[in-house]
Amino acid sequence: MLTLATTTPGEPEIFASLQGEGPSIGRPSTFVRLSRCNLACRWCDTAYTWRFTGDNRPHVDDLSFERGTNQIALDEPEVAVRIAALGPDRLVITGGEPLLQGAALARMIAALPRAFHVEVETNGTVPPHPALDPLIHQYNVSPKLAHSGNPADLALVPERLAAWAQDRRAFFKFVVATPVDMDEIAALAKAHAIAPERLYVMPEGRDPAALVDRGRWLAAETLARGWRYTDRLHIHLYGDTRGT
Repeated sequence: MLTLATTTPGEPEIFASLQGEGPSIGRPSTFVRLSRCNLACRWCDTAYTWRFTGDNRPHVDDLSFERGTNQIALDEPEVAVRIAALGPDRLVITGGEPLLQGAALARMIAALPRAFHVEVETNGTVPPHPALDPLIHQYNVSPKLAHSGNPADLALVPERLAAWAQDRRAFFKFVVATPVDMDEIAALAKAHAIAPERLYVMPEGRDPAALVDRGRWLAAETLARGWRYTDRLHIHLYGDTRGT
């Protein structure tokens, strides 16, 4: 069984859209969003995947969500059928933290009736399941910096960062809120030998105005450091909404 997020009660968050972030930005993609996460980012825009009633970890919205209406469990073959019914042959598995459900994801991908290019979006703390790893074409690794509110010993696991840096399928995407974050990224890149051509920075924000405001200075900083910049295309197009 896979545990998925929902768009509305009882409806799993499986949809077709344009990839909004990272190296595949703008590509037509099929998305499946899983529920549950092992971290708790204070600015997370998908808190409905983990901040259920009774979870008091800090979040800017200070909202909690009923698990029963925001989470649904489905058999892997049923998820595969729903994915295949949509058009794009690029599959983006997101969350939450998808790698918490690695074995079930491997079964789901094996059940797909046609070939997909498979991307996994991960916070970088969980190793891929041995059955899943050979099936993945691209990892979008988004380590969480100090401003996320997560303890560093949970969010920045040295052996995992080193392993991702050595995996040519892995691209790093760092969420940036202030210029101070750029120095933290630079230190991580140096410590773990992250290749600059696989290092993306992205402004933190859940509305177009915030993204544009941060993007102005972040673009210049990115250029100066020789990294890559990514926007949040889906926010500009659809706003901060589920299923987009």
